[in-house]
Amino acid sequence: MSELREIQHPIKERYRSDPESSRITLTARGSELAGPMACSVEVGQAIARAEAHVGVGGAGTAACSGDMLLGALAACAQITCQMVAAAIGVPLRRVETVVEGDLDLAGTLGVAKEASVGFERIRLRVELDAPEADDEALAALRKLTERYCVVMQTLTDAPPLTSEWVTAASA
Repeated sequence: MSELREIQHPIKERYRSDPESSRITLTARGSELAGPMACSVEVGQAIARAEAHVGVGGAGTAACSGDMLLGALAACAQITCQMVAAAIGVPLRRVETVVEGDLDLAGTLGVAKEASVGFERIRLRVELDAPEADDEALAALRKLTERYCVVMQTLTDAPPLTSEWVTAASA
């Protein structure tokens, strides 16, 4: 717990004294691979391979974009929960997040116009082993994790999304 506070203290002080320094822009970049069913995605310090889901014709050898979205929620909730537990002193033996999402691929393929395109429902389950934590501590852990999980908050209250298309001639 004190290690986390030591790491975050100067960062929090900088953000308090210079609020503009807390504002960042994250970027992910997709690039075409051979064929229309796969691409590479540069995220942070990693490059991941993505492909169309088997249910729309993909080979099933890499994560689809839906997997990546659910994975982003799982990672964010996992790390947020671990950091909150450390910050408020909730001893955890184990924490694991599981995220499931339901979608209708008929909407994605345009087979059924009434079928939505995108996830209809997303479920996050946090599995805890915290035998020393009381109900009050666990309630605080849940409340703060859900409050500070960036991906959960983004999915719950989606920000405006803009789309810009740039052709080679105009770039």
